[in-house]
Amino acid sequence: MCTYSTEHVQATGSGKGASGWFRLSEVSVYLDHPAHALADHTLNIDFINPAQGPSARVAVELTADTARELARAIESALAAAPPGLV
Repeated sequence: MCTYSTEHVQATGSGKGASGWFRLSEVSVYLDHPAHALADHTLNIDFINPAQGPSARVAVELTADTARELARAIESALAAAPPGLV
């Protein structure tokens, strides 16, 4: 079952796609059937810059467990940074 629920986040950063590095402008996060991952459903994250066309995209498909671990790791890495660094 697909939820069709997508979260969009404005982004500042860079991604490396098939054509090399590009500036990110948006991140889309949604739960759906994966295209490549070996799971029934995955949390899919697309790092994109729509203004640069379809090649300015980095996509990941993560299992729910991996997505939760990634969220914890991101929070932990940010919390461990020295004051004023982030």
